[in-house]
Amino acid sequence: MRNRGATVIIENGRVALIKRTKPHMTYYVFPGGGIESGETPEQAAIRETYEELGVNIRIQRLLKVLEQNGTQHFFLADIVGGNFGTGTGEEYTHTSIERGTYEPVWLDIDDLSSFEVRAREIVDIILS
Repeated sequence: MRNRGATVIIENGRVALIKRTKPHMTYYVFPGGGIESGETPEQAAIRETYEELGVNIRIQRLLKVLEQNGTQHFFLADIVGGNFGTGTGEEYTHTSIERGTYEPVWLDIDDLSSFEVRAREIVDIILS
C-alpha cells in the first residue's frame, strides 16, 4: 500500500485522465502517484501531474481523501503552464507489457459514466 497524491483537472467540460491499457483491460485514472519521503500530498500531486501530463498546476483545494490501497488524496487543480501530453515520467520511459501503456487524455464529463474510471467515488463527486 502506498499513499498517493492525485489531481482532478476540469477544463471546458472535460476531465484530464490517464488512459491505462494493459493486456486484456483498459481503464482510466486521475493523474498522480506515490508520495515520496519528505513530500506533502500536495507536492506529490503537483510533481506527479507534471511527470504524467507535462503541465504545471495550481491546487485549488482538497476534493476528497479515500482509503484504498493506502491513503489517496485528490486535489481539484488548474493548469497554469506546460503542454498537455508531454509528460516524461518513468511511466513513459520504463515500459513493459505487464505495466501497460499510459496515455494522457481528455474525457467529456458527460461521458465519464461510460468508462471505467478509477476512483469511482471521484467521478461521482464530479457528476454531482
